[in-house]
Amino acid sequence: MSLDLSRLFHRKRRDEELDEEIQSHLAMATRERIEQGEEPQAAAQAARREFGNRTLVQETTRAMWGWSSLELLWQDARYALRGMRRSPAFTAVAVLSLALGMGANTAIFSLINALMLRMLPVRDPGQLVELLFKAPGQDHFNAFDWRDYEHYRENNHVFSGLVASSDTPFAIRGDGLEPEIVRGGFVSPNYFSVLGVSPALGRLIGMEDGSASAPGNIAVVSWAYWKSRLGSDPAVIGRQILDGDHPLTVVGVAPRGFVGLEPANPQDIWLPLTPQHPSYVATARYWLRLAARLKPGMSLKQARAEMAVLYRWTVEEEFKTSDDRSVRSWKIEVQPAGAGLSQLRDQFGKPALVLMAVVALLLLIACANMASLLLARGSARRREMAVRVSLGAGRWRLLRQGLTESVMLAAWGGLIGILLAYWGTGVLVRIMGSGRQRVELQAHPDPAVLLFTAGIALLTGVLCGLAPAWQAYRAAPVSFLRASAAGSETRGRRLFGKSLVVAQVAFSVVLLSAASLFIRHLSHLEHLDLGFRRDHVLLVQLNPSGSGYDRERLSRAYNELLARLEAIPGVCSATMCGFFPMAGVGGMRPATVEGYQAKPGERRYLSESWVAPKYFATFGIPLVMGRDFSFADQGHGRVAIVNQTLVRYFFGDRNPIGRHITFDGDSQPFEIVGVVGDAKSGDMREPALRFVYLNSFQLGTESSRFALRTSVDPEAVAGDVRRVVRGLLKTVAIENMKTLAAQVDGAIVPERLSAMMSGLFGALGALLAALGLYGLLAYTVARRIHELGIRVALGASRSDVTRMVVGEALGLSCAGLAVGVPIAYWGRRFAVSLIPELPVQGVIPLVFGAAVMVILAWLAAYLPARRATRVDPMEALRYE
Repeated sequence: MSLDLSRLFHRKRRDEELDEEIQSHLAMATRERIEQGEEPQAAAQAARREFGNRTLVQETTRAMWGWSSLELLWQDARYALRGMRRSPAFTAVAVLSLALGMGANTAIFSLINALMLRMLPVRDPGQLVELLFKAPGQDHFNAFDWRDYEHYRENNHVFSGLVASSDTPFAIRGDGLEPEIVRGGFVSPNYFSVLGVSPALGRLIGMEDGSASAPGNIAVVSWAYWKSRLGSDPAVIGRQILDGDHPLTVVGVAPRGFVGLEPANPQDIWLPLTPQHPSYVATARYWLRLAARLKPGMSLKQARAEMAVLYRWTVEEEFKTSDDRSVRSWKIEVQPAGAGLSQLRDQFGKPALVLMAVVALLLLIACANMASLLLARGSARRREMAVRVSLGAGRWRLLRQGLTESVMLAAWGGLIGILLAYWGTGVLVRIMGSGRQRVELQAHPDPAVLLFTAGIALLTGVLCGLAPAWQAYRAAPVSFLRASAAGSETRGRRLFGKSLVVAQVAFSVVLLSAASLFIRHLSHLEHLDLGFRRDHVLLVQLNPSGSGYDRERLSRAYNELLARLEAIPGVCSATMCGFFPMAGVGGMRPATVEGYQAKPGERRYLSESWVAPKYFATFGIPLVMGRDFSFADQGHGRVAIVNQTLVRYFFGDRNPIGRHITFDGDSQPFEIVGVVGDAKSGDMREPALRFVYLNSFQLGTESSRFALRTSVDPEAVAGDVRRVVRGLLKTVAIENMKTLAAQVDGAIVPERLSAMMSGLFGALGALLAALGLYGLLAYTVARRIHELGIRVALGASRSDVTRMVVGEALGLSCAGLAVGVPIAYWGRRFAVSLIPELPVQGVIPLVFGAAVMVILAWLAAYLPARRATRVDPMEALRYE
């Protein structure tokens, strides 16, 4: 094999040696004949005749060397590259069309790969599952408490290990005075062992850290944190970092690439989770995320069956504190988690699948465009192919040559598409990260994505080149050499070229209709009445963890902070709240409402949040009845403010002021002192919840979230806010600061991603279809110059010629609309099956797509029609 390889890679030297050997043989034969008395010239001719066909001998010898197929393939590739270089305009249009199509496919597939397909860097990730809680009418979510974790861990027979973790920001004090927010969390002692993760340095959290005598102040840091924040210090083990005023001892560094169970939300530091952490375990519920590893031989179906039985204990425990019968309809789900937990996947997975279908159509348009270009080029080269067949070229060689050219074009398109995908995935991740949660998804093309791109490039090249290659294969030398370039094209070939343009128009109508659908849905959400004013509000979130403040000191400091924030020039009012609008609710609890008789099994859950005085004025929520909260409420009877949805449900037309609400498990009721308008709290797509607002300062549940209404641009006072917080609360970190408008925009990031990308891909598809139509018409006009000259010579006016060309364009467009509109209508149903909120009623998206394609068809026909009207009859009659 080494000898064959040397002959393959030293082909030129071997050819030179072969030429020298043949020349030496001929020289020896010539000398022998001269010595026998022949004339030198006659001797040389006789020696050549006796030797035979020199070229045939060379080809036969090369075939005996082996690797002739690769050599022929290399020759075809070199010929294709020369052809691409001779036709730069054709090459640029073909390669750019494919690059756009394949780049878009690569970018979206990179996103899907990072979200759904790329496995976690742990042992046997395919055996990992996550547990999900689901209440009727709600999405599932991974949220449990410590009791659930212990019960499932001790009583299951299907998991080899069950782990619990949290997502908690830590305020780590570095060299500066202001603490730095670091993403991290608490993990159960068996977390790393169950996942099968080994340390890069030191050790990881283990079972010994879960005992009551364990110190509890240890930490494991990620590889990235060790590199960027700890300077890659090899002596980091035993080093202390400060969580506020609490020292944490670094005992290990996680391996490179491991950032937790959510790769898109990487964690930098992990602390052991044990029942000895009362501030995190005993006082909080539904804050743990549970994942497990299946035992060998156990199936997902078996795990679901067992967990359904174990979850009955959770339901019964919950029912003990509430007589709400809807609790019994709660369910638990077990889902694969080899690619990570499902939070981000649930949010962006379906939009990504819809976009994948969209870019697949875009690639089909690009393929049809390239096939049209290759057919037109093949028609121009059919005389060349006929001559090559006449000179002895094999038809299979011509077929292979045509396919090689198309594959080379597709390969260049794929390479440029990968470069576009590197840029495009960065844009996609930035759009995803503009929402309510941080997204650091590593979505750049990896080997799997590159293999995907190579596959579609090869498939695209073969599909696009089949028709032109078959045309070359069927080249009939006599008929093509006799026929003129204008009149030799068959009717079948013309129909096939037109069908490609019709397909492009049809697919473009589908893309434009989808884009119109998603943009319309986004516009509806952007202009939805949310029940509050989103303008001129700045949101500030602090993180007092490890700051050294107890609850009483923090309450006094927050009271003073509100006064200082309100004194900032340009600030109209300042308040505090448990959760910002569009960020969820503080909780949902069953309650008894005075004067309302609940029906058996009725779901009596009310949503609640804790707010400070001036909350409703700051957010622009109208006070319909009663009064706002006051600082004077402290020390008096507990009060509440409810929204109109709650009033309509429980009171109808009766006055709710003075009535009482008692939450299950509470001994003291809340008196209703005010009624406010409905305001969206979480998902803007859902109707308003029955909401109860409670006074933060009265209950001692002060939050670390502040809101300021300003008379100027909110971002203009951000610097003053930082100075005020730093001056009053030096050890409290500012975790986040943004405007309410940005908060609202972050709630519709999936819809914005779908609208932006589908709009972009729809525009690209329409542009490619218009280019394909223009190319066909331009080629048609050039082919029919003789006919057009005769028409003009016989009296046809310029308007007649224009109508003929434009009519052909509109005819092709109408044929494309006849095919594309039904597909677009069916496509809307497919999109709604993935995203139920899409507005499918109405024909505006279909009309928009059809109208755009008709306009583009007219524009694409303008230049060819203008050229046709300028045909000189005498010149056209002399044409060929």
